[in-house]
Amino acid sequence: MRQTLSRLFPCAVAGLFLSVTNLLLCGSLTAQQALTPYSYSSPKKALVTHGAVVSAHPLASQVGVSILQQGGNAFDAAIATQLALAVVYPVAGNIGGGGFMVAHLAKNAATQSKSAAADPNSREIALDFREKAPASATRDMYLDAAGNPVAGLSENGHLASGIPGTIAGIFAELKYAKLPFAKLIQPAIDLAENGFVITAEEARNLNSAQGAFKNFNTVQPVFVKAVDWKKGDTLVQKDLAKTLRLIRNNGAKGFYEGETARLILEEMRRGKGIITAADLQGYHAVVRNPAVFSYKNYSIVTMPLPSSGGVVLQQMLKMVEDQPLAADGFESVKTIHLMTEVERLAYADRAQYLGDRDFYAVPVDTLVSPAYIHSRLAQIPARAGKSRDIKAGVLSPASEETTHLDVIDAKGNAVSITTTLNGGFGNKVVVGGAGFFLNNEMDDFSIKPGVPNMYGAVGTEANSIVPGKRMLSSMSPTIVLDKGKVYLVVGTPGGTTITTSVFQTLVDILDFGLSTDDAVNLPKFHHQWLPDVIYVEPGLSIAVQDSLKVMGYTVAQRGSIGRTEVIKVLPDQHIEAVADSRGDDAAVGY
Repeated sequence: MRQTLSRLFPCAVAGLFLSVTNLLLCGSLTAQQALTPYSYSSPKKALVTHGAVVSAHPLASQVGVSILQQGGNAFDAAIATQLALAVVYPVAGNIGGGGFMVAHLAKNAATQSKSAAADPNSREIALDFREKAPASATRDMYLDAAGNPVAGLSENGHLASGIPGTIAGIFAELKYAKLPFAKLIQPAIDLAENGFVITAEEARNLNSAQGAFKNFNTVQPVFVKAVDWKKGDTLVQKDLAKTLRLIRNNGAKGFYEGETARLILEEMRRGKGIITAADLQGYHAVVRNPAVFSYKNYSIVTMPLPSSGGVVLQQMLKMVEDQPLAADGFESVKTIHLMTEVERLAYADRAQYLGDRDFYAVPVDTLVSPAYIHSRLAQIPARAGKSRDIKAGVLSPASEETTHLDVIDAKGNAVSITTTLNGGFGNKVVVGGAGFFLNNEMDDFSIKPGVPNMYGAVGTEANSIVPGKRMLSSMSPTIVLDKGKVYLVVGTPGGTTITTSVFQTLVDILDFGLSTDDAVNLPKFHHQWLPDVIYVEPGLSIAVQDSLKVMGYTVAQRGSIGRTEVIKVLPDQHIEAVADSRGDDAAVGY
């Protein structure tokens, strides 16, 4: 087994523990300082020259860098990292969920790709592999006879799952990669087959969900244990390894057809779910035009609908672009007041207008137009606004367990991917015999107008349930270009806090000039229109909080807001990768 794992991590020395100090000093992993599946830490920063990966788990980050070292590009590394996360980060890393990719192709990158179809004139890519509603889904499927939502029905159990999109997304990404797929998936297979030791956070996550695992599974998964999980326990996932081998051998059909599909359908029958063989075979990822807009002297590239980020992030940045943020001061009362009111206005529009454009005519051009942005900005009061008085703008005719990864390679290709199961461990159902969790993304639809989902977000007809429709998302993978070259790669998990976290991180770096470490790790705040509360992380100035309360705001402390990952290209072309200190996230490079 150790020989197998030395192939998994070709730079590794079995059993060696990597200290954060050594990584920070050296900036990369070498044969003398590497991660292994049985003893590892979570390095938070890498300063390197060739390439870097930041993800929610150190083993997944190391897998990605190993692929870069073997001649892969950023897409190869992203695919391998995604697949590794499906093994080592079961709370959110997934093959039973979906997500979005935003990517930048370096100049002439099309000739580096295996795909002759790549357009050399199109260097920004947006890939939508968001889950879809099954064909037999109905608008009122989560309501009782009186028209009221049935508690938990859209969140837990088989009926909560949308059609998974991750595997279709990975094979759509593959056209930009260089290496054989078998090489990219093998590290994940080995980690599932041979196991890895879990962290304290992973143990807490698994222990907290034991009751749900037992309640909602028709076949008890390996995650159920008679005694508590603890740091250092080895997690082996033989069923998941088998599923990954089927995907290696048969491509996307190894998931959407054949043995794995049979197991999914049997799971649906046992649990009274509604996903069918036709749903699985009919799923496809979609290449979309990314949302690209200017901010200051930079180009922001982010995900369009059904991600709300392409609209909400653009609205928020455009509303503050000409404001004296730097003079007002980082996280001053004046700055937080402005940014909170901007968030309030943008999220009110999100609730009213945003959904899957393939099914609903969303007035995107109007929502991000200069005239509309100016009209919304004019509504910001001198004191605290009230969400009951703030509605979506009048237009002229015209999830919290998610995970994010950033990759950049030596040629300047960059990939920003956010994927999700929606809630922690998705709908809590592991497909019997296949070893992976299903998502609970159906809760991201508006199950009834005005009724909040698990993240407190409300919606309207724009995001109602329709068969084949993709549910609205907050996932906002983002790339910032400076004169056409990658400057920042940014993203985070966090449900509805995703877009405000990306917004604040960009403003922190581009307006306030904060270091990457501070932009990632200093306390964040969040407002989403409803509920009418500013949520703040511990550490935000108590004096500032008190002043905001005097202005009329309701301020509430909560736990971590997101887990932001950032890669920054420095003026000397060194690559600075920073992982969020809020979790086991790791930045690795070479």
